[in-house]
Amino acid sequence: MGRSSHEILERATTIAVVGASRDPDKAGGSVPTGLQQRGFRIVPINPFADTLFGERVYRSLREVPVKIDLVDVFRPAADAPEIARQAVAVGAKALWLQLDIRSEEARRIAETAGLDFVEDECTAVVSSLYRIRKQSAA
Repeated sequence: MGRSSHEILERATTIAVVGASRDPDKAGGSVPTGLQQRGFRIVPINPFADTLFGERVYRSLREVPVKIDLVDVFRPAADAPEIARQAVAVGAKALWLQLDIRSEEARRIAETAGLDFVEDECTAVVSSLYRIRKQSAA
């Protein structure tokens, strides 16, 4: 088996959030904000916004011009296989399906390509539980 969820999060710096939300009451809005406050670089993916969390929004993972460590998914399980294929295509190191999201096909795609994989867990809970914080480069 691969790395544990907290090991995956500890190794990540840049997190692409697929399904990033403009609504701070949704997990796709509140969780990325919390991760950002812990020092992670958040790259929002949303086809209907231009700026979220003070960052430029991209329409898809393929548009992101920086290296992605972790793809954090806030989309229905039916979307996960295609997101997994995109994560593999852009060279992400890990694919994380948020709480209540499970996909055997996404797991197979990610693990076959050598990505670490987490499903049905929340990055906010794991970062809080293990007190994961990133140091700023300043």
